[in-house]
Amino acid sequence: MQPLSFPNLQIISYSDQTTPISDGYILTGSNVSLEFDQEPRQYYRHGWQSWSLTTWQNPNFQLPVQKPTILHSLQTDPVYAKHPVPNGSWLGAVELEGGNVLLLGSLGLDAHVALHGQQLHGWYEAGNGEWFVYYGNEQSVFARYAELLGERLGKAPGKPTPRVWCSWYSLYTAINESLLYRVFDELGNLPFDVLQVDDGWQVSIGDWTPNEKFPSGMEALTAKIRASGRTPGLWLAPLLVVPSSALYRQHPNWLLHDVDGKLVSAGFNWGEPLYILDTTHPEALDWLATLMKQVRDWGFDYLKLDFLYAGALPGKRYVDMPREAAYRQGLKVMREAMGNDAYFLTCGAPIIPSLGLCDAIRVGPDVAGEWESYRDAQLLYNPTTPGTKNAIRTTVNRLWLKALVATDPDATYFRSQHNSLSNEQKRMLQNLALVCNYKVTSAIPQWLSSNERENLRAFLEVTPEIKRTNRYMFTLDDCMIDFSPAMPLPALPQGFNVLGSYMIGWLGNQRWAMKLLDKLGKLALQKVIKNL
Repeated sequence: MQPLSFPNLQIISYSDQTTPISDGYILTGSNVSLEFDQEPRQYYRHGWQSWSLTTWQNPNFQLPVQKPTILHSLQTDPVYAKHPVPNGSWLGAVELEGGNVLLLGSLGLDAHVALHGQQLHGWYEAGNGEWFVYYGNEQSVFARYAELLGERLGKAPGKPTPRVWCSWYSLYTAINESLLYRVFDELGNLPFDVLQVDDGWQVSIGDWTPNEKFPSGMEALTAKIRASGRTPGLWLAPLLVVPSSALYRQHPNWLLHDVDGKLVSAGFNWGEPLYILDTTHPEALDWLATLMKQVRDWGFDYLKLDFLYAGALPGKRYVDMPREAAYRQGLKVMREAMGNDAYFLTCGAPIIPSLGLCDAIRVGPDVAGEWESYRDAQLLYNPTTPGTKNAIRTTVNRLWLKALVATDPDATYFRSQHNSLSNEQKRMLQNLALVCNYKVTSAIPQWLSSNERENLRAFLEVTPEIKRTNRYMFTLDDCMIDFSPAMPLPALPQGFNVLGSYMIGWLGNQRWAMKLLDKLGKLALQKVIKNL
């Protein structure tokens, strides 16, 4: 037990060792606790990976377990998905009287923090580690924490963030060679730096070779992009494997298993269960390195690696090591293989273990052409699903990471077609991209009116002066921006919604229902694509 001294706050800490530093304390221990003498006003809950909820919440409110549970491995940290008190990955903070913030943040991997009344409790899953304790103004608290993380894990080299056109939010998996070539031509002289090909080009998840929709091969695709004066970009999910892939059949020993010898689930997507490459298996690591070199040889210099959380899920690995350390080892192998000159964006990625090894991190859930889904928000109470409100909420609450890495808020919308967002909601998403200084869109030129196309051009060209005035408000030049409309969490299900919640949650856990949903989505997409 050790008292910690901060102005107007009494704290008792429990740790193996306490070391004062100039503006706070370093605690050492596998388990540490801070007891403080005030009722917390709000609790800062930090999600595990890109899509996991990050928000300031009522400290007395325990979020319902999000549904469906079949997606826990894909959307949150499954180890803590049912934890009984407010909790988060690596760090936790409370807002106290007067608006100042007390933070307990790990300075290593495989750590978690929970709030118990007037106590912050942190623990490492394996061994001892260091923790940073600081109390003061919110922005200075998170800035100092980011500085210490950068010293220990590294930070991005600060490459200019490119302006990216991405195929996903218009074409999804329905991309093909001729359609992409046509869209690239129609983009004309819009000032994009990167044209990124997203999901739909590969044979399967695990078999990263071009499918029959790309008969000319990937070198022809990159040549087409370079002829427009832009950099070729490519999406992959290299740590996932599905049963229909040749990789699954040929190398089952490369996959992550549990202590009973069963395959560890990474969730369900593409109409199939998802499994995981073991990033401690030497042959799997060689395969990942070869894949990264192949992609660079094809001519892609901007790489978006997605669903990376899989590498840090719990399991029995070829080499026994903590799960986030295993993930970081795999990420390092891929970074070295692709070369530091590639622009490397991580997505669906454990946040802290990715620092120092990538140029940018997606810091929120996927956006969507709707503000919020009634099914996902009200019935499933799932804040990680695609939706513009979910994306803005978590991204804004992670902006302190900008000191360490480029923060990708996901794509912006300009079109009115196939989009239910209001103009105000679209502008909020666009303004967030400006605050992050990371501009991505999937705009299909023929879906844009002349006015929308000019708005897109202006967005790509503008570089406003940005100042943060409080937690959710910014100025962009002389314009005041307020993100607070995206912050409220959904109301708890009431009345008939409770029954609907159980029914939809049950359906979401049935593989046949997930497969049917995938098929229906593809059919709806084909109807849209036919009109292009």
